[in-house]
Amino acid sequence: MWLLILAYLGGVLTIVSPCILPVLPFVFARTGQPFMKSGLPLLAGMALTFALVATLAAVGGGWVVQLNQYGRWLALVFVALFGLTLLLPQLSERLTRPLVAAGSRLSEAAGADARPRPGASFLIGVATGLLWAPCAGPILGLLLTGAALQGASIQTTLLLLAYAAGAATSLAVALLLGGKVFAAMKRSIGAGEWVRRGLGAAMLAGVAAIALGLDTGILARFSSASTGGIEQALVGRLAGKSPRDDGTMMAQNPSSEGVMQVADKTPGTLPVEGSLPPLNGAVQWLNSPPLDAQALKGKVVLVDFWTYSCINCLRTLPYVKAWAEKYRDQGLVVIGVHAPEFAFERDVSNVTKAMKDLGINYPVAIDNDFKIWRAFNNEYWPAHYFADAQGRIRYHHFGEGEYAESERVIQQLLREAGATKVSDGLINADAKGVQLAPDSNEVQSPETYVGYQRAEHFVPETALVPDKVAAYNPPEKLALNDWSLGGQWHVGSERATASAPASRIVYRFHARDLHLVLGPGADGKPVRFKVLIDGKAPGDAHGMDVAPDGSGSVTEQRLYQLVRQTGGVTDRTFSIEFLDPGASAYAFTFG
Repeated sequence: MWLLILAYLGGVLTIVSPCILPVLPFVFARTGQPFMKSGLPLLAGMALTFALVATLAAVGGGWVVQLNQYGRWLALVFVALFGLTLLLPQLSERLTRPLVAAGSRLSEAAGADARPRPGASFLIGVATGLLWAPCAGPILGLLLTGAALQGASIQTTLLLLAYAAGAATSLAVALLLGGKVFAAMKRSIGAGEWVRRGLGAAMLAGVAAIALGLDTGILARFSSASTGGIEQALVGRLAGKSPRDDGTMMAQNPSSEGVMQVADKTPGTLPVEGSLPPLNGAVQWLNSPPLDAQALKGKVVLVDFWTYSCINCLRTLPYVKAWAEKYRDQGLVVIGVHAPEFAFERDVSNVTKAMKDLGINYPVAIDNDFKIWRAFNNEYWPAHYFADAQGRIRYHHFGEGEYAESERVIQQLLREAGATKVSDGLINADAKGVQLAPDSNEVQSPETYVGYQRAEHFVPETALVPDKVAAYNPPEKLALNDWSLGGQWHVGSERATASAPASRIVYRFHARDLHLVLGPGADGKPVRFKVLIDGKAPGDAHGMDVAPDGSGSVTEQRLYQLVRQTGGVTDRTFSIEFLDPGASAYAFTFG
């Protein structure tokens, strides 16, 4: 709502901007004619045409980005060109000449009859909108930039309509006041030209920053196409997150007014820990319309913070899904809050596919901006919050385990809410593959990030070259939990990308299972790989994403299980060689 209000006010202020100049003659030509039959239809046509043309541009830019990574570069070129039109009026005039000519012809045809006909006035408004759309730089530039890099949506159209309505409102006031304000307006808009040029320069600087991979700060909040730990870096600054050795992510989030304060839980008791925070702030809801306090009134609620490449989250899912199914008809509502760790997890299509593959059919809020995360003062993936039918948090659990205790909490809260026939029995979760519980007694290797922003135990440490393609040679021997690169790699802040065939990663580990978060190249084509354990094919120790001979391929951005040992667990040397270039590696996890 606030964005719509700001867009409307921005449109109102357009009357002191240079982009209003081409519109003024058409508007003030209707001075002295009945406003309802002449002025109002003109302004309506102008606003609708502007919103339509700008929306088509935004949708086109977003569609280009969805093609692949090369589409992202086309979108950046598109945004850079728009920035140049703001900076150089002569270029803008040349590029928009076809629209201006079309608008002029339509205006002449509709204006041949000077009588106040609503239809003719509306057509003149359409022509005026064609003249105005290419030059309304500042707000249109920002909206098109966001749409091109994040994808166009109904919100883009609503913001454009709000902006157009604001501009039409200010013009309507000017029209009602009369043509005498025309000269005064022209005198007041000189400074606006400098604002226009400044915004054009800022847009070009933003494009340069994204193209050079420097978008690790504020720009990351607006671009899901950016990589290198951008989103996580900003959230880390806001919420102070730091990685734990057990594979979960912890955030030292400072207390603040309006944020739920989690009390220490006492075994066997269910104290009131706070109120269930609002669930607004999600960029999208999957499997459900947005849920709020009214929709959840009288329901027992389990809120599960997760992200789809997190191994700890994946291992809790069989229990969460089973609880949702077993207790749905007795009054339990399970809500997943997907808060991304890596940039690719902000892509809603990736999350949608992962949910389908994982069999998740309960509501999931896409919390790309971490608004729900901060409202809960959350610190972990996964994190479970249990609320009673009165909307009060009564229990929480962070990480894996304690499933029996969590289910007994659900049963108790359902009974308190008046549910009948709540059984005392516990579910028997069917966990397979990566979702199988870890062999905790044998896990001696920590979660390890490959990007330089959080990389640890890389050897030789001095050889890591950030944000450039470099050649690496792993040492002959590695100590436990040390890792290294071989071949040509481009190491970014959150991932390392193989720049040539035969590039490999070597890791000395101690655990039953080894997982690696991987993604294919920018073109989306599968990348073949070969896994070795102590220099040999894994055989019976192969993971579910690897054949016994060690072969496999990276087909999508997700967590891959590469090793699952069936015998005794000892220190082993793992290596993965990518037979094709382009694969990206993000993080190792173990089980």
